[in-house]
Amino acid sequence: MNEGTTSIPRDDPDRQLAIADPEGAGVPHVGIAGGTYTILVSGKDTAGKYCLIDMHVPAGGGPPPHRHDFEESFTVLAGEIEVTFRGETQVLRQGQTANIPANAPHRFRNTGEGPARLLCLCAPAGQEEFFQLVGTPVSGRTEAAPKPGPEEQAALVAKIRELAPRFVTEML
Repeated sequence: MNEGTTSIPRDDPDRQLAIADPEGAGVPHVGIAGGTYTILVSGKDTAGKYCLIDMHVPAGGGPPPHRHDFEESFTVLAGEIEVTFRGETQVLRQGQTANIPANAPHRFRNTGEGPARLLCLCAPAGQEEFFQLVGTPVSGRTEAAPKPGPEEQAALVAKIRELAPRFVTEML
């Protein structure tokens, strides 16, 4: 909050209420990093301030080590995940939230036997666009993308490497 500020800006009537049902029609679901990510609230909904993603992460799923220039928070809704942050690993259980500061190396992985469900908030927005560009569209929140063959996997890795700088992301 800014000290000395006496008023907040006027309401912007061009911005609308955004309501997303992760099981509802029209909500994008993307298979990526062994999981399915559902874009609940995009940067288009928040004037670029943040995005909110519902993540269904099967046992063993999760992204490789990486870092990016935006804040990222995870709240575990079901299951548990292992979070590695700057080389230190901790278990995050249902109901817990972790915030990953911008630019810090990290990864998460579902080490449990069943799926984990996470709510991921990225601020500012943009990560949802990256996921939609590199992921595979699927029809539901828990539907897995088909496993890529060796050639498809190589093309996916090349696409991620090509797009990562645009989204100020580095794969480690």
